[in-house]
Amino acid sequence: MSELVYLIIFSLLSFLFAIAALLASVVCSYRDSLDSKSETYECGMKLFSDSKIQFDVKFFNYAILFLIFDVETIFLFPFAVNFNKLELFAILEAFIFVALLLFALFYCINRNMLGINK
Repeated sequence: MSELVYLIIFSLLSFLFAIAALLASVVCSYRDSLDSKSETYECGMKLFSDSKIQFDVKFFNYAILFLIFDVETIFLFPFAVNFNKLELFAILEAFIFVALLLFALFYCINRNMLGINK
């Protein structure tokens, strides 16, 4: 029973601390009605063009694919750390995962999503 009381007190104090932090940020924030606050900061340089430029979609595809393969590589890290302790089923699962990654990579190359000419 005492653990439940401690949990309720901790939850209540955590909630009150979050509310107090939000209120403190509203009360202590500096308010300025200058229009220069809403402009883009460019290291003191004057803006010379609009920020809405068109760029090639392959750069966006390349970035998304990099993030996907980077996160999936992080998923392989625990297998690499405990490779000596793994059983056959876990090793086969890791190889299936790598095979799916290679299939996705070859699919992206065949669809020319990376900008690599075949």
